[in-house]
This record gives sequence, structure tokens and C-alpha cells, in this order.
Amino acid sequence: MAMLHSFRVIVTVLASVAALAGSAGQALAQSDAVPLQLETKMPLGDVRGRIDHMAVDLKRQRLFVAELGNDSVGIVDLQNRKLIHRIAGLKEPQGVGYEPSSDTLYVANARDGSVQLFEGSDYKANGRIELGSDADNIRVDAATHRLVVGYGSGALAVIDPATRSKVEDISLRAHPEGFQIDPDTGQIFVNVPDDRGIAVVDRISQKQTAKWPIGNRSANFPMALDHARRQVLVIFRAPAELGVFSMTDGKPTATVETCGDADDLFVDAKRNRIYVSCGAGFVDVLEAKDATYRRIARIPTVSGARTSFFVPEMDRLFVAVRASSREPAAIWMFRPMP
Repeated sequence: MAMLHSFRVIVTVLASVAALAGSAGQALAQSDAVPLQLETKMPLGDVRGRIDHMAVDLKRQRLFVAELGNDSVGIVDLQNRKLIHRIAGLKEPQGVGYEPSSDTLYVANARDGSVQLFEGSDYKANGRIELGSDADNIRVDAATHRLVVGYGSGALAVIDPATRSKVEDISLRAHPEGFQIDPDTGQIFVNVPDDRGIAVVDRISQKQTAKWPIGNRSANFPMALDHARRQVLVIFRAPAELGVFSMTDGKPTATVETCGDADDLFVDAKRNRIYVSCGAGFVDVLEAKDATYRRIARIPTVSGARTSFFVPEMDRLFVAVRASSREPAAIWMFRPMP
């Protein structure tokens, strides 16, 4: 009887251990679940040097890649996941924007300050707008069917696709970096690192109406808008962190540490997440909950891969990876999970 009792005790203990192991395994599997799954790598061919920003033609499912160091724009067929065309002979392309009503691709060139236009069907050259110097980021203003381009020592150029010309100029105190247009208020929020602040521009009066201070932080380049919470999100490189500001009055509301050398960030409104792509070789995934933001994952990429592009309509994040001794130039396509 004593032996039978001992055997039963041993069986009970082993069953408990197995149950605990199963629970631990399940917890480990849940903790290992990543919010971004690498779906594919789309090679860009013989591309050297820095890669800058991206844009998309949703109708044709084409991704436009500003290959700044290569003086070209690569065009990737997302449906077939391959490079199909390259526009060469550019002058350090930084910003790209596709305007669907005119079916035109706009490319901003840093070296000569021009914005070049290309037909959306075959990418033939179809115009040129001279801005003077350092043409940079491009935003498509869907509400007015116009484009806004940051350039020079401090200005935003407004371009009318109907006339293919610059129709307005908005002065700033220094060169604009990342900026976003709020469709609800018509305000434009602009990172102006050399002026150590965030400029607020009224689209109707075409004037800067406010400057938000950034304290002891600097190098504020990427920006995104969290429309649900009415907040402006800004990434600083020194120190490397996310700064959150009230869209109403510019009051700082949160700060979160991020990976280093970031050049793009995007809001995934469906999942209440923020994606930050960093030249340090990571994509940080932050979770937004109420008025707080916290990092939930750090996804490895490649050193220098600091630009990205999130397309909500396709539910994909594209990360631009420059050529290195270990990796060819490519666009890495991530699928948000779940």
C-alpha cells in the first residue's frame, strides 16, 4: 500500500509539472509573438547609397522609392513583389509624392532644388518646378488636391497639379524637415530643428501662427499625427525619444525612449500602434493606450535602414534597406500582427 501511495504521489507531481510546463510554454509562445512579421524582401537591384522617403500609387499598387544616393527613383510592383522600373538622372531625390487626380508622380531633388513631374502611367517626364534649393519632403493635401513641399532655408511651396506650378509660398524660420497636414483644421505642423521648435502654419492665411518649444531636445525630424487622440508625434534624435504634443495648444503630454537615428514614424490607427524606423537597425513598435505610449517590441532590420512607409489601405509597413556587405538594397515588407 505504501508503494502504491508513493506511485500515486509521483504521478500527481508529474502531472502538475507537465501542466505548469504547458502553461509556461503557452506564455512563452504568447510573449514571443511579434507585432510585425517580415513577409518578403523585394530587391532593388544595383542601388548604392542612402535611400530616402517613399510614396504609393494605390490603384496600380506601385511603391515609389527615393534612391537619394543613386540619383534615381525605384518603382516596385507590390502585387508581383518586384522592381519594374527606375527613373534615373535625378539630383539627390529626397521626397516623392503621388497625386491621383492628375495621375502624376512628384520628385523633390535636394541638389538642385527642383521638383520633377512624371506621368503615372509610363513615368515619362512631364514638367519641372524650380524651387531654388534643397527640395525635401512632399505631402499630398487630399482636401485641396494640392501638394506641399518643404525646401530651402525655410519655406513650404504649395503646388497646384492642375497648372503644374507653384501657387503659394509659406515662409518659415529655417529649413523644414518632417511635416504633416491636419485635414480637420487645415493646420500644418512642421519640424524645424534649426529653429529648435515645431512650427504651426495656418493653411488659409499661409502664415506661421505659433512655435512650440522642444526644451533641451534636438534633431526633431520625423513627425506623424495621432488623429484619434488629437496629438502630434515627433521623434527626436538627441536624445532618441518620442515626444507627444497636444494638437490644440502644443502642450507636451508624453515622452518615450526609442531606437536611434530615426527618420520615419507612422500611426497604425487600427491597432493603436506607432512604428518608428531607425538607422540604428531597428523598427520600434509602440502601443498607444489612452494618453500613454509604451514600447512593446523592437524588430531588427539593418543598420542605416531609417526610412519606412506604412500604407493603411494595404495594411503593410515597408522599410527601405540600403545596400551593405551583408544585404543588397531592398524593400522589406512587414505585415502587422495580428
